Amino acid sequence: MYISRHMTGEPITVSSAMLLPEARALLNDYQFRHLPVVDENGILLGMLTDRDLRSAYPSSVLSNSERQLVYEKVEKTTVAEIMSTDCVTLGPNSTLDDALFLFDRDQMGALPVLDEERVVGVFSIRDLTTAYKNLFGVGEKGSILIGIVDDGSPGIMTRIVTLLEEQQIPFTRLLRICGKSDGDTIYLRINTFKIAKVYALLEEEGLTVKRA
Repeated sequence: MYISRHMTGEPITVSSAMLLPEARALLNDYQFRHLPVVDENGILLGMLTDRDLRSAYPSSVLSNSERQLVYEKVEKTTVAEIMSTDCVTLGPNSTLDDALFLFDRDQMGALPVLDEERVVGVFSIRDLTTAYKNLFGVGEKGSILIGIVDDGSPGIMTRIVTLLEEQQIPFTRLLRICGKSDGDTIYLRINTFKIAKVYALLEEEGLTVKRA
């Protein structure tokens, strides 16, 4: 759940004195969209994004002469002149929930990860989706997600766990979700190719399985 386990460590960084064509080449070569800008000690100064670069380069609607003038200016422009300095950051011990909140609030694509003020990683939306995919077992071999109606009866989750363990059915996640429209649901992720047997066992126990 901690960012340090899912971030891109030792990220490529740039100096504020780097010229824009060189920074653009780095983004293109590595297919990045964000570059931390640091000083000689690795302290964060700002973030440079592909959006910043697109804004700096000439628009296709300009005439050839106008575009040439903009290109000449860009070739002499440093990263410091267009980077974002008001940066939202994460720490190595920040959680996935912290990152999700910041991404949703600020509509950012990636966040620098700082140990004190030094850049130690970058955490992106792609990192977040990969982390949650692993956390919830999506794509694991034989992995099936089952929804069970939570009728509020005492010990319902204990009953589910006891049944699965007694029948030696491997499961990896058990999650209760409070729904507004379709009621409360317990989600169970199991690893089996005998899904019909699991459905039958759960229903014999008096549980209501949500079938597709």
